[in-house]
Amino acid sequence: MLKIEYMHLQSLSILDFKNIEQADFVFSEKLNCFLGDNGAGKTNLLDAIYYLSFTKGFFNSIDAQNIRHHREMFMLQGKYIRSDENETISAGFKIGQKKQIKRNRKLYKKLSDHIGLFPLVMISPSDISLISGGSDERRKFMDGVISQFDRIYLDTLLRYNRTLLQRNNLLKQFFEKRFFDEDTLSVYDEQLAELAGVIHKKRELYVNEITPVFQSFYTFVSGGNETVGLSYQSCMNEGDYSRQLLACRNRDRAAQHSTLGIHRDDLLLELGDFPMKKIGSQGQQKTYLLALKLAQFDYLKNASDIKPILLLDDIFDKLDAKRVSKIIELVTEARFGQIFITDTDREHLAYILDKMNTEHLIFKIENGKIVGK
Repeated sequence: MLKIEYMHLQSLSILDFKNIEQADFVFSEKLNCFLGDNGAGKTNLLDAIYYLSFTKGFFNSIDAQNIRHHREMFMLQGKYIRSDENETISAGFKIGQKKQIKRNRKLYKKLSDHIGLFPLVMISPSDISLISGGSDERRKFMDGVISQFDRIYLDTLLRYNRTLLQRNNLLKQFFEKRFFDEDTLSVYDEQLAELAGVIHKKRELYVNEITPVFQSFYTFVSGGNETVGLSYQSCMNEGDYSRQLLACRNRDRAAQHSTLGIHRDDLLLELGDFPMKKIGSQGQQKTYLLALKLAQFDYLKNASDIKPILLLDDIFDKLDAKRVSKIIELVTEARFGQIFITDTDREHLAYILDKMNTEHLIFKIENGKIVGK
């Protein structure tokens, strides 16, 4: 059995990111808490940490919209210990220029080379979009997990998306110029089929592996006898993809885009025999999402041999005391590494910290500034 390496963020420097003008933090390698009112900037601090792992924001991937008002750029720098090595990650973006991501002062040529080196899981109230949103949200979730440790998957996914765009552009040209080139379209179909086969296989494997872990987390936190499940829905479950593309060719020509493919796959979230979206209570949905994200953590840890950083953004709100206690019991286990928590209520946070009984630091945040510890 391979040894699971420990990783943690030692320090973080922020300049003009969202509502944070300037801030510098030195963190505990165990537990760090951001305390403050809604809108104070707690979640923005988590987003800055997320950015350093994924080269984009969790809530907004448009870099220009992550710059503080009336400024032209933002800068982030994090210093990590990873596999007993010191690592410095810098990220900067200036309006009118390309973003720059550096590892130990060396600029990345491809941002995709950075993904997965500093694994991280973010649990946020916005995760509700996985239940309430469209299939694109759930595909993005699957792709984000697998891409963190599988470079081949990420490269294949990028190639598939480029080929899909080219095929769609070709279909539009056919419509606008009133001609049709079956041979050229067939070339794109062959490329899509080959790439889709790799993506489908890895997504299917991921769902099969994560489901029992997810179910175990849900049962532990809920303490009930509810049955939850995950199902991977894909056109490739229905047979040969190349034949399906050929069969819907006329439909694609009329629609001027590709109407069938793994870019339309879905992850079905189930409570019993029904969609969680339709019958799940607020508490059930929140527990479901929490269990799904904790299963993501476990999956990444085992796949990368590194304990990801865990960001918990206001996750205890609207949960009963029993479920809060169960969550605290879970995250204090040795399976987890460095954790960041946000909360608005000092008494509530004090209760949580008392239960967790671990080394921690508290940072009080007001208007994007540290005002106390």
